[in-house]
Amino acid sequence: MPCYNIGHTVEETLQSLLQQTHDDFEIVAVDDGSQDDTLAILQDHSKQDARVKVLTLPHEGIIPAMNAGLQACRGEYVARMDADDIALPQRLEKQAAYLDAHPDTVLVSCLVRGFPQDSLQEGFRIYIEWLNSLQTDADICREIFIESPLAHPSVMYRKDDVMGLGGYQERGWAEDYDLWLRMYLAGMRFGKLPEVLLEWREHPQRLTRTDSRYSLENFLRAKAYYLTQGPLKDRDAVIIWGAGMNGRRLSKHLLRFDCPLTAFIDVDADKIGKTRHGVKIYNVDDLEGLWAAYEKPVLLSAVGSRGKRKLIREYLSKTGLDEGTDWWAVA
Repeated sequence: MPCYNIGHTVEETLQSLLQQTHDDFEIVAVDDGSQDDTLAILQDHSKQDARVKVLTLPHEGIIPAMNAGLQACRGEYVARMDADDIALPQRLEKQAAYLDAHPDTVLVSCLVRGFPQDSLQEGFRIYIEWLNSLQTDADICREIFIESPLAHPSVMYRKDDVMGLGGYQERGWAEDYDLWLRMYLAGMRFGKLPEVLLEWREHPQRLTRTDSRYSLENFLRAKAYYLTQGPLKDRDAVIIWGAGMNGRRLSKHLLRFDCPLTAFIDVDADKIGKTRHGVKIYNVDDLEGLWAAYEKPVLLSAVGSRGKRKLIREYLSKTGLDEGTDWWAVA
């Protein structure tokens, strides 16, 4: 649990952990050079309960703090927690039991509930609704290039597997999403308990709102990089469905990674026949011919409008293209 100037909420978070029904655990709290009373609160709890271990670091940011904490954890399983969220009483018990019962699964998450209710912005509500809809490994893998399919403070994973991937890495984009994508490319299996076991606090100071690593542009950079390392590797043609903002911005990053971008397709008559980054935009009816012209084509659906993903999925299914093999949704 990395902690930085979080004295106003860390007490409540600690209480939620210390009241877990599973009691064989340690809390590795990493104070990242806090300047408020965070460290004093952590140290006070450490004196009262031997399960609370406190690491103190000069302020370097969340990634060094999490790697230091991960290295210090002695357990086989590591549960991530943020110092402003609340773990429901059975979270650790149920997640540990799931990993015990599923030795082929590296990570298990759960459903989350945003709070306080009157502070939840519409975008956060929509994101949680989508996040909670992905409840199987197949669901998570199918939509992993759309957004981060796991709430970081909701996960428990096998320490050795994460350490084997190099822990958390600084690449200029979201460190948790980066880890999920590396797990995905390594063929690791995800799980998610179909019940709310974490309350996820919404507030203006969340890193996702204040740190540029979590910007849309940097999420697109992460997607482009890992797409070229996985689904697009050894392809001779990449077709992007959607020549609007999402497709245009993603294609820019894909081209920087030498992606063989061949065509855009779109339903907007005003766009058809024009180009994006020198690549022609075709009508959806041209897809069959475009596909047949190459040996190893792949399609990326980059249309982000709500409801459109379902329609595109239905259309591509009817054409015989297999999601996760022939095409991926990326918006």
